[in-house]
Amino acid sequence: MTHPSTATRVVFLGGLGRSGTTLLERLLGELPGVAPLGEVVHLWARGVLAGEPCGCGRPFGACPFWTAVGERAFGGWTRPLAERVLSLRHRVDRTRRVLRIGHPDLDEYVRAYRRVHDAAAQVAGASVVIDSSKHASLAHCLAEGGASIHVVHVVRDPRAVAHSWRRAVRRPEDGRPMTRWGPARTAFHWTAQNVALDLLARRGAPAVEVTRLRYEDLVAAPEATLKGLAQRLGLPAEFPFVTGSTAHITTAHTVSGNPMRFAVGPVGLAFDDSWRSGAHRGLVAALTWPLRSRYGYHGVTA
Repeated sequence: MTHPSTATRVVFLGGLGRSGTTLLERLLGELPGVAPLGEVVHLWARGVLAGEPCGCGRPFGACPFWTAVGERAFGGWTRPLAERVLSLRHRVDRTRRVLRIGHPDLDEYVRAYRRVHDAAAQVAGASVVIDSSKHASLAHCLAEGGASIHVVHVVRDPRAVAHSWRRAVRRPEDGRPMTRWGPARTAFHWTAQNVALDLLARRGAPAVEVTRLRYEDLVAAPEATLKGLAQRLGLPAEFPFVTGSTAHITTAHTVSGNPMRFAVGPVGLAFDDSWRSGAHRGLVAALTWPLRSRYGYHGVTA
């Protein structure tokens, strides 16, 4: 096992996609000394190999921030490096392995992420980086590999998540439609990811802390919720860029994630209740009980 890093503090945002992790990252990323990186798990395929744009709008290979990070971490980004990490991910980083995450290649895999985190902090002049990779299995890998991380476990009502996954949304990077899931598949993955993150909280890794945050609490009381979370994370607890239900955000070098990563300027923080009229909310409610109730999402259709 590798030794815990003391150079960079990593806030890892975990949870199923469409649960609000990108929004939370953009908000925390406005704090001084904090560098939001986006979904680093997808850096290798979408950034290095595909050259998709950074949150700043430039192609990955033309972004001065990520170019500097690659130079500092690995002497530059290369195809063999990305392909090697993706190969390691296929063998090591799997949700079905979280109970026994140990693997002969784990140290090499975790070392690649720690180099990215450390280099990004140095280039940004930050003491904290945010990795919104979401995947519980990667959080387990980092924990088992000795990385010092604070995991923010972001949960959202599964009925709202399933409704979001059914929507037709185009990727701003290339205009192609984003992946869509049916309600049963979303319910399965919602349960799997959240159970895996709950297990991480129980394993008691010495360099890992886990804090759970509900998306609904964030949008209902943005400033109060953010202040409470910032205090838990040891971050500045002042949010002058949040006024009522509006946040004013600036450009961020996020490598992958929800289309919100490209947003600049005022962003509304409000509930999306359109899921309440969805045809499959009862099915999702049944498939996600009792975990749903444990997180405070009661009732069947409301």
